[in-house]
Amino acid sequence: MNAGDLSGWVRVCARDELLPGEFRTVWDGDTPIAVYNIDGTLYAIEDRCTHDDGELAGGALHGFELECDRHGARFDLRSGAALCAPAYMPVASFPVRVHEGAVYTRDDR
Repeated sequence: MNAGDLSGWVRVCARDELLPGEFRTVWDGDTPIAVYNIDGTLYAIEDRCTHDDGELAGGALHGFELECDRHGARFDLRSGAALCAPAYMPVASFPVRVHEGAVYTRDDR
């Protein structure tokens, strides 16, 4: 990717600063995005529970499932799908790119 391809992308961190099992949160405009490293693959979802609009990042990880700390809803990091009540609507998932050693994401809705 050349520098022009980064237009609209938000830098998250250096690639080596996001180890397996870790996450970083960034903002793209007014959208909070949590980027997770699961076994070396990066996934990005909106950091907003569809049940109560609270933060998701930092909740317990169960493989590819992120559990909301407040009420126990779970979401699939790969797709944003809601996996159990009390959440029924998915969270948005976003693309992730690595370029010149840095991680980028964007709200592409």
